[in-house]
Amino acid sequence: MEQGIQPLNPIAIDLGPIQVHWYGLIIGFGVLLGLIIALRESERRGLDKEIFTDLILFAVPIAIISARIYYVIFQWEYYSQNPGDIIKIWNGGIAIHGALIGSVLTAIVFAKVKKVSFWKLVDIAAPSLLLGQAIGRWGNFMNQEAHGGEVTRSFLENMHLPEFIINQMYINGTYYHPTFLYESIWNILGVIILLSLRKVNLRRGELFLTYVIWYSSGRYFIEGLRTDSLMLTESLRIAQVISIVLIAVAIALVVYRRVRGHADKRYLDA
Repeated sequence: MEQGIQPLNPIAIDLGPIQVHWYGLIIGFGVLLGLIIALRESERRGLDKEIFTDLILFAVPIAIISARIYYVIFQWEYYSQNPGDIIKIWNGGIAIHGALIGSVLTAIVFAKVKKVSFWKLVDIAAPSLLLGQAIGRWGNFMNQEAHGGEVTRSFLENMHLPEFIINQMYINGTYYHPTFLYESIWNILGVIILLSLRKVNLRRGELFLTYVIWYSSGRYFIEGLRTDSLMLTESLRIAQVISIVLIAVAIALVVYRRVRGHADKRYLDA
């Protein structure tokens, strides 16, 4: 390790047997901020804000569990030999695609039970989801994970990154691509686009589908830089395959819903 460079402590609060990790705090902050934004928008759109509060109470734990299950399934060779590590999510190892699957399924069931439009719910939630993902990547930063391949220090300095990011990308004697940062910036740009598209008054459901397309497009390319990808085969990255599938499905849904007349209502409609 270069002299004087020490990684940031991933533990925010250490009370002996009780440790609170930055990873969990950062993800929690992202969820909270996303919820606040969604609550304000739901109220503006004429929805009872308790609907989103109730949805979050179900969706967040289910999303975390499904994200972990997704990750464990594709790393089963390791976890089958180390079952005690399955619950250690504070060390990282939750997959956003798994969280997305869990949260969407939860929203579908929730919408049916509450008799509200699923598409209206997910349209309102879309910017919050992407913002939460942008913030959550900084949890990966604290754990020194979700990084890319080897680079030089001068490469990172030429990107004009703050010193603390450069130093945190120094892992076991090597500097790495800050892919967590690339995805975080991509997601923040996506949030800005989604918030702007609200004013365009897209057809209901298309704001959420735009989120799916935007996130998946960025994830496909950024995933190609990472060194810790979940692999389907030796050369096929699971996240890239899922991203392509999600883009295709989202585009197909936009076309299908318009052709079949299922997208007559607009985002700003009551």
